Amino acid sequence: MLGSTGSIGTQALEVIEANPGYFSAYALTAGSNVELLIEQCRRFEPEMAAIADESKYRRLKEALEDLPVKVFAGPEAIAQIAELEVVDIVLTAMVGYSGLKPTIHAVKAGKTIALANKETLVVAGELINELCRQYQASIIPVDSEHSAIFQCLTGEGSDTVEQLILTASGGPFRTYRREELEYVTPSQALKHPNWDMGAKITIDSASMMNKGFEVIEAKWLFGVDASRIQVVVHPQSIIHSMVQFRDGSIKAQLGLPDMKLPIQYAFTYPDRLLTNFHRLDFNLYPQFTFEKPDPEKFRNLAYAYYALEQGGNMPCMLNAANEIVVAAFLKEKIGFLQMSDIIETTMATSTFIHHPGYDDYVRTDAEARRIAEELIKKTDK
Repeated sequence: MLGSTGSIGTQALEVIEANPGYFSAYALTAGSNVELLIEQCRRFEPEMAAIADESKYRRLKEALEDLPVKVFAGPEAIAQIAELEVVDIVLTAMVGYSGLKPTIHAVKAGKTIALANKETLVVAGELINELCRQYQASIIPVDSEHSAIFQCLTGEGSDTVEQLILTASGGPFRTYRREELEYVTPSQALKHPNWDMGAKITIDSASMMNKGFEVIEAKWLFGVDASRIQVVVHPQSIIHSMVQFRDGSIKAQLGLPDMKLPIQYAFTYPDRLLTNFHRLDFNLYPQFTFEKPDPEKFRNLAYAYYALEQGGNMPCMLNAANEIVVAAFLKEKIGFLQMSDIIETTMATSTFIHHPGYDDYVRTDAEARRIAEELIKKTDK
């Protein structure tokens, strides 16, 4: 489990705990939250645990001395854990660009990957798909929207799809005017109306960058061009996404906003296990409404489509700049609308490469981060 201490990781452990006869956690990894990782290791007793932040290694090691848990530290150790032969499924739930390298290692080991780290496909979708074909690895999406599409496509021919329809909640600022967005605070942006997520993805949802990333991810997961991927705002967050077929019919996957369902489905596909999750009561949702996203208020969605159309390393620039501006916004160094300004300038300034390899993505990520950080320093909030 890559990223066991985050929102997806903690919910995945709940799924494992609820189904002890089906799953066990062989290895848990975390970025820097060593205290929660220690707690998880004491509860689930994995064979291995790893912390990316090497300064936390001693704390992790000493806290688990009385348990037969092998302890490691550093990004390279985490990448190597993803290759272990005994592992059946690798859940990639790390946040952001950090998930790319261990996911590549898991792909090269031919693993089944339950993918929650959308940035892996945003940054290097073409490379990941090539490696999956080469090493016969399979990816099952965990994002609720892509899980919904995956479920709608089960049993359908690949040539029957006319359009993918990704639904978006609209976030906490759906009804705000553009001028009001200039003054929103991180605490406001972190109050998602429907979903309980980590800070970074919650801000991405508020800016609609998350939906832009999902468009890019959908292209690589399902082989559908950007022109056939539509985004609609569905404030109730009950329809998780839809597929329109060439005969005009539409399939939709519905459910309450609960990430444990797509996590468990990724773990058990093609089977479905009985759960005690809350069931959808249509009497409580008498109306489903839909709206067009506003590209003037939420420019990040347009930037994602542009990055996908340009191809090459442009989506990598987009992701790197976004990670930097979200961190700066959370620290109140820049305003909400300034995030999009800096992303746009970073994409226009970074070096474009038509056919990047892995090393190019590494260089692009570093360059775009540097440019975005320099722009933030020049910005007077």
